[in-house]
Amino acid sequence: MLQRQQLASLLAELLQTERVRDYCPNGLQVEGRQDITRIVTGVTASQALVDAAIEWGADAILVHHGYFWKNEAPEITGMKKKRLQALLANDINLFAYHLPLDIHLTLGNNAQLGKLLNAESITPLATVEPVGVLMQGEFSAAKSLSEIAALLQQQLNRDVLTHDAGSNKPVRKLAWCTGGGQGYIEQAAAAGADVFISGEVSEQTIHVSRELDIHFIAAGHHATERYGVKALGEYLGANYPVEVKFIDIDNPA
Repeated sequence: MLQRQQLASLLAELLQTERVRDYCPNGLQVEGRQDITRIVTGVTASQALVDAAIEWGADAILVHHGYFWKNEAPEITGMKKKRLQALLANDINLFAYHLPLDIHLTLGNNAQLGKLLNAESITPLATVEPVGVLMQGEFSAAKSLSEIAALLQQQLNRDVLTHDAGSNKPVRKLAWCTGGGQGYIEQAAAAGADVFISGEVSEQTIHVSRELDIHFIAAGHHATERYGVKALGEYLGANYPVEVKFIDIDNPA
């Protein structure tokens, strides 16, 4: 069993939450009961995840996408009221970590996607802030774009959008940023990557891919960001007296 503040403190230290400026509060967002023995982890604190956590008897929910985002409406009405009401009525804590969970160099979303890709020599691009949001690595042997797409589809269990830059060049060096990181494609090209992988795609992404001769794959915001919070939960379960369950609420985006 962990105490609420004990869990908050160890996560803050592990994820170094003070080193980044974010679009939402990182840490304890909704206060619940003091004693924590069961933790549900998931990508987003949706109503479906909250309901699943209640059904499992969780004392806390730990997510990547929590609440109280910059510029969101402050009123507690409708969907927001229903979510918060469910948490408060069941005395469940909500912990959320956005950028700190993206950039952690072993447990983070980007680090975990690099492992799924079987990339080697993984390092963050130091020219991008915060360090760790854009990663680079290499394959031990060159791969075709179709081989990388097939690997991602197998590992993530979803279809991916693939854009060949037009050169049919093999891929040895790759760069990636999970979630909505498609805007980093120019930095990836400047670093010499043959392919850039992100969760989402924008209209201009394809033009940049074509004109800078860098292949591009969009593998899904949700799918590319499952694995950081899952790894964080597994770390907690292995090192502290808590039971942790990862619940994946399907999302095709």
